[in-house]
Amino acid sequence: MEMQQNDKTKSLKEKVYKIIFEADTFWGRIFDEALLILIIFSVTLVMLDSIPRLSQKYEQSFFLLELTITMIFLAEYLIRIWCSPSPLKYIFSFFGIVDLIAVLPLFLAIFVPGTEAILTIRAIRLLRIYRILKLVKYIYEGKVMLLAFQRSFRKILVFMGLILIIVVMMGSLMYLIEGGRNGFENIPVSIYWAIITLTTVGYGDIVPATNLGKFVSSVIMLLGYSIIAIPLGMISFEFSRAPVSERKSSPFCSHYEEVSLDQEASYCKYCGCKIFRDPEDS
Repeated sequence: MEMQQNDKTKSLKEKVYKIIFEADTFWGRIFDEALLILIIFSVTLVMLDSIPRLSQKYEQSFFLLELTITMIFLAEYLIRIWCSPSPLKYIFSFFGIVDLIAVLPLFLAIFVPGTEAILTIRAIRLLRIYRILKLVKYIYEGKVMLLAFQRSFRKILVFMGLILIIVVMMGSLMYLIEGGRNGFENIPVSIYWAIITLTTVGYGDIVPATNLGKFVSSVIMLLGYSIIAIPLGMISFEFSRAPVSERKSSPFCSHYEEVSLDQEASYCKYCGCKIFRDPEDS
C-alpha cells in the first residue's frame, strides 16, 4: 500500500515536472504562457505603482493585486522545489534565485521593523522589477542567447582585461602629458577620464589642453569603437553556431551540439546537462 502511494507521488512529481520545467508539451506551453502574462502584468503593476497619483488613489487595489501575484509566484517556487529531481541545485541556480527574488519583497516590506520602514519598503519594492528576468527561461530564443553569452564569456573576459590595461596606460600617460593640470589631478582621475573617453561617453568635465593630449584623446576615441565592435562580433559568432535554424526539430546539448541525441531524451547522455529544444516544434 505504501509502495503504491510512493509510486503515485513519484508519478505525480514527474507529470508536474514536465509541465513546469519543460515547454515541449501542450500543458507545459500553456503554463509558460500563463506565467509570461502574469510576469508582464506584475511588472506593469510595479510601474503604475511608482506613479504617486495612481499609487495614492489605488493603494489598496495595488496591494491586493501584489499580494495575489506574490502568492502565485510563491506557490510556483515551492512546487518547483517539490518536483525538482535536485531541489538544492534549483534553489541555488540563477533562475532559482530569480524566482525567490520575485516573492521576497512583499514579505520583507511587511516584516521590516523600525521607524525608517517606509523608506526601506520603497527600496525593497524595486526588487519586484526583477521578475522580468523570469521571462528569459520561457522563451526558446532567450535560452539560445544565454548559451551564446556563456560560450563567449571567457573571450569577453580576456578582452575586458585588455581594455583595463589600456585605460590604466592611457590614464597614466595623460597625467604625465598634462602635468596634473586641466583636471588631470592624479592618475585615478586620469584613468576615469580614459574610461569615459574610450567608451565614447565624454562628459566634458575633464578636457586636455595640450596638442599631444588632444592627439592621445583622438587615438582613445578611435579605439573606443572596438569596445562595441569586438564583443558584439564574439557574441554574433556564437549566435551563428547555435543550431536554431538548421536543427530546430532536433534536441541539442550546449557542449555536444554536433552529436545526435535521442528525440525523447531530456538530458544529454554524454555530459548530463539539460537538452535544448524549440517549443514551436512540439
